[in-house]
Amino acid sequence: MTSPWLLAIRLRTLPAAAAPVVLATGIAASRQTMAVLPAFAALVGALLIQIATNLANDYFDGVKGSDNEDRVGPTRVVQAGLLPPDAVLRATFVVLGAALFVGIYLVWVGGWPIVVIGILSLICAIAYTGGPFPLAYHGLGDLFAFVFFGLVAVGGTYWVQALELPVDLLLAGVGLGALTTAILVVNNLRDIESDERAGKRTLAVILGETGSRLEYLLLILVAALVPFLGIALFDWSPWTLIASAGLLPLLRTVATILTYHDPLELNAALGETARGVAWYGGLLAVGFLLGGPGIPGS
Repeated sequence: MTSPWLLAIRLRTLPAAAAPVVLATGIAASRQTMAVLPAFAALVGALLIQIATNLANDYFDGVKGSDNEDRVGPTRVVQAGLLPPDAVLRATFVVLGAALFVGIYLVWVGGWPIVVIGILSLICAIAYTGGPFPLAYHGLGDLFAFVFFGLVAVGGTYWVQALELPVDLLLAGVGLGALTTAILVVNNLRDIESDERAGKRTLAVILGETGSRLEYLLLILVAALVPFLGIALFDWSPWTLIASAGLLPLLRTVATILTYHDPLELNAALGETARGVAWYGGLLAVGFLLGGPGIPGS
């Protein structure tokens, strides 16, 4: 039987948190700017922030009643009574404290930009589903995922290694941010009915099923196009196209999203999309490495 704490941590979400660090470090290595210790610290920090966000989400959705008996997704420990709510909340702040400790080192390495990123990341880990204006309850969860797991995570990881931010790093962040947002789209599409009844106005609730299906398709297309744009605009190596090729298994997932009838079908699509994020980030990193040295800011 799986430990309740492992359920709360949501191990399957962690590869998506690691993918931006892997991608940015691969780009840094291809440009001879890789720094091992800052890269490792960025990885640990990203995982801790993801875990804290998962714990906070479990706690706040549980105590607010958004997670209830109508839920069709994976077990949530507070709603299921597997762990006391106060224990999950304490764990959230313990993990955030650990992330803050890692962040102190990254600030020492990367300076004031990391202070800004760190503070915003810690706040948003709680504000995603908690606080006076929970982002996920006001249709802002998708924007949060795109910005923090794409632009910020990729750009921040590169910054602490190279102390510069070439503009094409933001394009790489767009691709990974789009795919990470696609995970959230599947999750919210699956829960659209229970979220609406609970008053949780995710973007899926606002857009409806048809709009959310189209959003998922658009996000996959954006990620697939990023390497082509990188080649055209920034002279990326053609090897980076392997990241787009790595998305081919998601064609079946897209078909599921566009045609499903039972929300339970989306549980498999959720896992497939999360794996797609990991493969995309890893393959794009490999593409940069195979392409050899790049020109920052080109």
